Amino acid sequence: MTESVEPVQGGGLFVSLRQLLATALEMAQVRLDLFLTEIEQEKLRVFDGLLWAGLALMLIGVGVILLCGFIVMLLWDSYRLVTLGVLTLLFLGAGGLLMRAARNRLRHPSGALGSTVDELRQDLAELKQHNAGE
Repeated sequence: MTESVEPVQGGGLFVSLRQLLATALEMAQVRLDLFLTEIEQEKLRVFDGLLWAGLALMLIGVGVILLCGFIVMLLWDSYRLVTLGVLTLLFLGAGGLLMRAARNRLRHPSGALGSTVDELRQDLAELKQHNAGE
């Protein structure tokens, strides 16, 4: 994953402390990489659940369409156009509201700890560079 930190041959207390800090940051980076891998696995599990939920919603949608057809047929003699108009406006309005809500949620994706890992890598590189300079 990353190169190991070499032990310090000589130097004072501050060099040893920097080396200890570099080792601690390297350990934290490994832990965060493992955590990010687990998050990726969790995302795949959630995607699988959403796929099944999407299929269930599709079947429910077909059921709702059939129910609307049944209601229109039931009121065919007196209120068929009003019934079709009201049901159409209801479903188009609800669909538009749900589409807007989904777009707002998807507009701002979250970068799960990506910047944290980048910062730890940068800190580790700076400590190693500083240790090599002394």
